[in-house]
Amino acid sequence: MAVELNRLSATKAAQLLARRELGAEQLMRACFARIEQRDDAVHAWAALDKAQALEQARVLDQSATRGVLHGLPFGVKDMFATCDLPTCYGSSIYEGHRPPLDAAAVALCREAGAVVAGKTVTTEFATFQPGPTRNPNNLAYTPGGSSSGSAAAVADFMVPFALGTQTAGSIIRPAAYCGVVGYKPSFGSIARAGLKGLADSLDTVGGLARTVDDVALFASVLMGDPGLRELDYDARPRIGMYRTLQWRHTLPETRAAYELAAGALSRAGAQISELELPEDLCALVQAHADIMSFEAAQSLAFERTRHAGQLSGALQALLEVGCQISADEHRANLASVAQGRARAEPWFDQYDILLAPSAIGEAPFIDQGTGDPLFCRVWTLFGAPCVHLPFDTGPQGLPVGLQAVGRPGDDRRTLAIARWMLNVLRPDADA
Repeated sequence: MAVELNRLSATKAAQLLARRELGAEQLMRACFARIEQRDDAVHAWAALDKAQALEQARVLDQSATRGVLHGLPFGVKDMFATCDLPTCYGSSIYEGHRPPLDAAAVALCREAGAVVAGKTVTTEFATFQPGPTRNPNNLAYTPGGSSSGSAAAVADFMVPFALGTQTAGSIIRPAAYCGVVGYKPSFGSIARAGLKGLADSLDTVGGLARTVDDVALFASVLMGDPGLRELDYDARPRIGMYRTLQWRHTLPETRAAYELAAGALSRAGAQISELELPEDLCALVQAHADIMSFEAAQSLAFERTRHAGQLSGALQALLEVGCQISADEHRANLASVAQGRARAEPWFDQYDILLAPSAIGEAPFIDQGTGDPLFCRVWTLFGAPCVHLPFDTGPQGLPVGLQAVGRPGDDRRTLAIARWMLNVLRPDADA
């Protein structure tokens, strides 16, 4: 049976587009047909301009191949500036706001031939107040946050790729809840110019797609590294199973996925062992929360001082906490993170990659918020590359998976091993 065009992976679609066996306008129309069919229920999109996107695709069909993303539709989280679509950051403060520029990540994708399908819903300023987006696997559940619209749009086959950001767990957790591949690169590896900042020590640009090859394809453009498109891996990886010091918070479906992965990867030839954890790493979870609060209170100073009445109660509370943290306390928190990162560095001499929980369990109900970023905070603090691997389901039939965590700066090997692992855990992963 032929695959519907909107269900093509970015990698497969790119191959067909490059050979002119598929037109950019044809693919964009298929994506918009899906959006029109489903978005009244899913609410993944904050802004769309169908005529503009189709015209840009039509121009590409009449032009020489522009780059490796030629003709690929993608979604842009509404934290990134776009010169031709509204950018509202999930807040009424910026209703109708139209920046005069594209964020660097958007401009780089366009330069390589990709076409913006629209802006995807973000939580308020990429924090915890939900937007209208629902989990496309079951509308009664949350898609996670803050890259909620990006995860939902990819999971529901509206676009093959979407940009996201992570300050706590805002790529990995929505990827886990929606059942897609989420990639948070090493900190600082993708330019943040034109991104509405929240916490300068933590904000990381990444993306969501349906295969590891797809996130690597876009990352190769965003990071200026063509080598990211070469993910062949034929070694037997040394995998450290990282239960975390907060393992007691995991639900049975996450524990089951952990045991399933350990068994399957071991049978495939991987060397599996448990990673022993120093107790003092627990303190880093609170350090992350404090660093995020302190830096958010600075980054959102205008909104906090001039438009407080338009901020949610949850965000006001976070900013109030940040205002109570002194500069000395903030420096001490940053120093403790540096020490923790130094203690973790030898792990990657012993292991090629770590496998850790992405979320506590399946997505919670929509009225219970966007979920807890507990299992992502430390990796964001450490600036480590992370790839969520979706391969199982929980008792409600919702997606479950784990995240692969690599040595900071070693994104190429992290992606290559993540691809190998996902192909073992879900043999249809590259379909």
